[in-house]
Amino acid sequence: MSMRDRIQTALSALEPQHLEVLDESHMHSRGQETHYKAVIVSPAFAGLNAVKRHQKVYAALGELMSQFHALAMHTYTPEEWAQQGAAPDSPTCRGGSKHDHH
Repeated sequence: MSMRDRIQTALSALEPQHLEVLDESHMHSRGQETHYKAVIVSPAFAGLNAVKRHQKVYAALGELMSQFHALAMHTYTPEEWAQQGAAPDSPTCRGGSKHDHH
């Protein structure tokens, strides 16, 4: 099972109405299966600020968090998602990896 699939399976614990996990590793210099973007729409986020929403995501991922480098999280309630309808595009990587050789 790919890391993307493992992340998606773990995040299903949040009972999302919409869940999208994208592998964005190709946009970065750290190799394969290192950078992900998750768009999560769940009633579980109602009444929570961004920090508490992210804590719920971290809790759902558990041990998986140590197995990849980065996760861009876009968390919405169903009402917010109905208004917004899309997550922002990820920025282009500027490099800066400690693995880069100059």
